[in-house]
Amino acid sequence: METHWFVPPVFVRTEAGDRHSCNNARAALEQLKTWTRRGPRWHKAVTLCLSAVEGDPIDSHVIRTAFEAAAKEAKMYLSPE
Repeated sequence: METHWFVPPVFVRTEAGDRHSCNNARAALEQLKTWTRRGPRWHKAVTLCLSAVEGDPIDSHVIRTAFEAAAKEAKMYLSPE
């Protein structure tokens, strides 16, 4: 199982309203699973994260970009501060 770290982290709001920092595919996947808004960007991010965690050679920047786009689509994205 791969982790696929990325920098800088993506900050998201959890369903409980807390601020959470995600800096790898595994953490991003765990957050994505909890979101109730699931649009096309969510599906793309989940697919990429799951593939990466299962060992597919996916560039970490691609995963981070997809996760950030999904977070914005779901209104879960928080700007870095």
